[in-house]
This record gives sequence, structure tokens and C-alpha cells, in this order.
Amino acid sequence: MVNSTLWEGGAAIYSVLKNILLQVLISGSFAVLFPLILDKYIHCKGKSRNLNATGFTMVIVLSSAVSLMLCSMFSSELYGGVIPLNMGIVPLFVAILYGGYKSGVPLAMLYITFYFIFTENYSMYGLIVHTGILMYPVLFWTSSLFLKASLKGKISQIVISLFPVMLLVDFPPLFQWDNPSLFNMNSLLMITFYLLISLFWGAIIIYLIEFSLERLFLKEQIMGMSEKYLREEDKLQQVMDMTPLCMVSLDRNGRVTSINEMMMNLFKIKMPNLTKIEVIGQHVTLFTYDMMVKEHIEYRVSQALQGIIMDHELTQNESKIYYTNTSPLTNSYTGEILGAILVIQDITETERLRNELGNMERLSLVGQMAASITHEIRNPMAVVRGFLQLMHEKSPSTLDHYYRIVMEELDRANGIINDFLSLAQNRVTEKADCHLHKIIYDLSPLLWADANLRGQSIELELDENVPELSLNSKEIKQLILNLARNGMESMHVKGQLTIRTTVDDNYVELIVSDTGAGIPQSKLDELFVPFFTTKDQGTGLGLVLCLSIVEHHKGKITVHSEEGIGTSFVVRFPHNNTNALHLL
Repeated sequence: MVNSTLWEGGAAIYSVLKNILLQVLISGSFAVLFPLILDKYIHCKGKSRNLNATGFTMVIVLSSAVSLMLCSMFSSELYGGVIPLNMGIVPLFVAILYGGYKSGVPLAMLYITFYFIFTENYSMYGLIVHTGILMYPVLFWTSSLFLKASLKGKISQIVISLFPVMLLVDFPPLFQWDNPSLFNMNSLLMITFYLLISLFWGAIIIYLIEFSLERLFLKEQIMGMSEKYLREEDKLQQVMDMTPLCMVSLDRNGRVTSINEMMMNLFKIKMPNLTKIEVIGQHVTLFTYDMMVKEHIEYRVSQALQGIIMDHELTQNESKIYYTNTSPLTNSYTGEILGAILVIQDITETERLRNELGNMERLSLVGQMAASITHEIRNPMAVVRGFLQLMHEKSPSTLDHYYRIVMEELDRANGIINDFLSLAQNRVTEKADCHLHKIIYDLSPLLWADANLRGQSIELELDENVPELSLNSKEIKQLILNLARNGMESMHVKGQLTIRTTVDDNYVELIVSDTGAGIPQSKLDELFVPFFTTKDQGTGLGLVLCLSIVEHHKGKITVHSEEGIGTSFVVRFPHNNTNALHLL
């Protein structure tokens, strides 16, 4: 009989304990649902929300509503219906404290509705006590203070809020004298356990929610930092790519961690199909084929990884000349060496320009001396020619051809001196806005007269859309005259000289074409070399003077020639006009 009583008592305790723990687990669904729904909401919206925002309130309402419904559906009663077992009041109070009246009012109404639906013997007393309705105004009023409190303060507030409500739910039935089954130690222990576990579980839910929010905010911060890092890394890569230096960063083992486009172009000289993906993670010397350069870079990188800065060291690879700089990459806080950076600057063109500048300075000095000398030579030559003319008048006619040859050579020498002096002058070109077509029209009578004497013709094809340009009309006349006479001298009788102009967005083109014999391809590259000429009586300075004039005007001159067909000289003048000024 005693064993049977003990067994029944143990079964009753087990049943009560099972129902309590079931309610604990169900009410804890709020703490599980909250971070899941919040993560889903943030993922859909693409950004986090403030605690007081509509999105957070919606997450609170959804999580609490599901938990309230589950707790009400699986609610039960202890000791013959005397004590209701429904812990839905825990997530309700938590939601009210976090969401304020915006989420608290609809959830409170929902909880009251569930009370009538899932409670068989409901009453006004049960409505007031079991739903904790008297505590709602206090929770609404303290919600703003709750949100500003620390974790410890929030736990204290939920425990203080739950304690009187759970006390009213659990202990008044003990004083029902008509139910002696409640007056035993087991019942008292289970009811006390139910009270304590409700308070403890409320604190646990608060802790889990705060932990979820902290984790979420930490995740947002990490994502923000990651996005910022990626943006800064992208900007740094763009800066490296725009830098006119070959740059590559290396790790502690000399392997490539980042590289810019200039360095890639340097590697692609030997490996045209090389990509950045293939370079990253590889040792930098794998892409250097010259053994001396490879050893040089290995040495410099090893020095940099030991903290030694080596800069401005000259390196030559085949026909290229480079400045090489290496420096360690260190942690600014600890001083630890993290890697190295290798910078290579191609100074081949700079060295070539420096050498050319030196040559130009020497040639300029020689030119100035030569100009002075030729100027002085021209004066005695004029005297010699004058006396030859006097002697010619007093000499017999049988000597005329000798005097003619001597004076022609003197005139030819004087022409060379004049061209040379024009070329040697290094004055500032004075320019004014004028129309290229007006200069051509001014020269036309002279050119047509010269062409008529040779039995040739001239055709003008001038584009009416050509704008005014900033030109020195005197120099441009000399340019056109030289090119036109060169063309006429290269043609036979019935040859045709064409002067044409065109315009595009950036340039005005002056094209002088002839139908002469053409220039061999082997001689085209030497046309603008001083004293080189394809004519028997040429000085070799006319085209050099033309080139000088074009360069004064920031233009370009090119030659297109085909043997047996003719030659075209194309002069391009830059212009910035948006609306072409027509020649009227």
C-alpha cells in the first residue's frame, strides 16, 4: 500500500514537472524565433533597422505571437484545474518591454483572446489574474526606461514585473480549504519551482535576445568594416594602376600579394598571355628571365624583408633602363615586417630624352657659331659677286659662260646661307587668328605663274568648314611655297599639283600632292635630315625648315609617297573650335 502511494506520488510529480518543462521550452521559442525572423527581415531589406523602427516592432510581434499561440495551445492545469500552466505571459511581457505600446497592445489583445479560446472554465477573476492585465500599464510606462537599461537592469525589470503576476497565479489557490491535496510538501515544491522557473526563464529570454542583438550588431559592424575594407582596397588598386610606376607587393616569402597594371605590362613582355590571377601567390622572380636581373631582384627583396630600404638603383635589361626601389612593409604598431614592396621605373625614354637634350645643347652651340660664321661669309661673297659682275662687263664674250657658272654657284651658296640662317633663328613665333585659305589665295598668283612657266597645273580643293587658326602667316606662306615648289620641281610637263584642306574634330589638314616620280621608301625616313636632298641642285634645308615651322605651330607633318604615282605632304594643325568659321 505504501509502495503504491509512493508510486502514484512520483507519477504525479513527474507529470507536473513534464508539463512545466514543456511550457518552458515552448515559451523559449520566442528567443529562438526572434533572431531567425530578424535575420530574415534584414536579409530581405538589405540593411539593419533601429530598435524603435517599424521593422523591429514587426519582428517582436511575429515572434511573440507565435510563442503565445503555442503556449496557449499546449497549456494545462495543475492539481485538478486549480493552477493554470501557461507561460505565454513571459514572452508577452518581454515583447511589451522591448516594443512598447505599439507591439504590446495587439499582443495583449491576442493573449486575452487565446485565454478565452483555450480555457474551458474562464472567469473574470481568471481573466484579471491569469493574463496579468493589471501589469500592462506599468509595462507600457517602463518600456522606454527598459530599452535604455543595461543587461543587468533589463533582467531585474523582467523579474520584478513577472514576480507579482506569477505569485498571484500560483499561490492563492493554496488557501482554498476545500482542496486538502494542495497542502503537502510536493505540491508546494512544484508550485514554487513553477514560480522560480518562470522568473528564471524570463531572465534567460532577455539574455538570449540581448545576445542575439549584440551578435547582429557585431555582424553588421564587421560587414560594414569588410565593405569599407573592400572599397578602400579597390581604390588603392585603382591608384596603383594609375601610377606610372611598376609596383608589386610581396609577403614574407617573396610571393606576390598585389600588382598594378604597369608591372603586369612589364611581365607581359616575355609572357603576353599572363593574367593577374596567375601572378598572385607566385614568387616575383618567376616572371624575370634575365639571370642578372633575377639575382638583382632576389637580393633587393631579401634585403627589404630584413628591414633595409634600397632605392634609386640603376638596372639595365637588354635595351631598357630601370630604376629599382625596394622597401619593407611593416606593422605600424608592432614594427613587425609583413612583406616588401618592389617599385620599378622605366627611365629608358627619360634617358633618351636626356641624351638628346645634351646633343641639342651641343648642336645649338654649334648652330649659333655656324650662324655667326655664315652671316660673316655672306658679306665677302656679296663683294666677290659685285666685282665679278664688273669684270664680266670688261671681259670678252668668250668668257661669259665661266662668269655665269661662277655667279650661279655664288647664288646657290647664298641661298644655302639664307636657308640655314632662317633655320638657325630661334625666335618666338608671333601668331594671330587668320584663315589658312586666305594665305593660300594670297600665294595662288605666284604659284600659278610658276606652274605656267613649267607647263603644269594647280588645283585647289579647299574645305569650306575649315575654321580660323592661330598662325604666323609669314611662316605658313613659306611652308606652302616650299612644299608647292618641291612638288612642281619633282614633276614633268603637264604634271598637276593639288592643294587640299580638310577638317575633323581636332585637326585641320593641309595636303600638298604632286604627280611626280615619287620618293623611294628607303629615302622617306631621311627627308627631314639636314642637307639630305633628292634634287641635283637642292640644299637639303627646305624640308627641315618646313618641319621647324610646323613644330612652331604644334602641328605634325607626314609624307606619303609611291614611286611612279606621286607624293603627298600632310600637315596637321590642331584646333579647338567647336563651330567652324567659314571663309566668306
